[in-house]
Amino acid sequence: MQQALFGGGCFWCVEAVFLQLRGVHRVVSGYAGGHTTNPSYEQICQGDTNHAEVILIEYDEAQIEFKQLLDVFFATHDPTTLNRQGNDIGTQYRSVIFYADDAQKQQATQYIDALKADGLAIVTELAAWPTFYPAEDMHQNFYERNPEQGFCNFAIPPKLAKLRSKFQSLMKQD
Repeated sequence: MQQALFGGGCFWCVEAVFLQLRGVHRVVSGYAGGHTTNPSYEQICQGDTNHAEVILIEYDEAQIEFKQLLDVFFATHDPTTLNRQGNDIGTQYRSVIFYADDAQKQQATQYIDALKADGLAIVTELAAWPTFYPAEDMHQNFYERNPEQGFCNFAIPPKLAKLRSKFQSLMKQD
């Protein structure tokens, strides 16, 4: 199993997308990149820990490559707006890739450079893998357990629709 660590706004949204991909065996919502040890959701929401809401993806590289995860990541969130995804504003919602090794760093750098060469003003942060803190149990598999919750019902279906339209070949088959 390989691992990837991405932040692209609310972890409920990002988690819901990546759970649909073949080769992805587990997605854990959590916090990374800040200075507070074992932060709580309440501390993250206050915005003073500098942690981002992130997802830890465990995947089988024989079924899905890191580059394909990057394709989905950049297509299903806004990597051009600093510290904001839709109505969610703050450093905890920043676009960030925490790389596990030099290969991930190189691939992410090349991907970001290519997007910038295409004229996109990418603000995605790229940083070495920090300590990852799993979020509280209530945040794990949130959309799957709460599809009718107001925020989920508003924000996640458009992301899943984009995933289906652009990446059907990468999705799990029922």
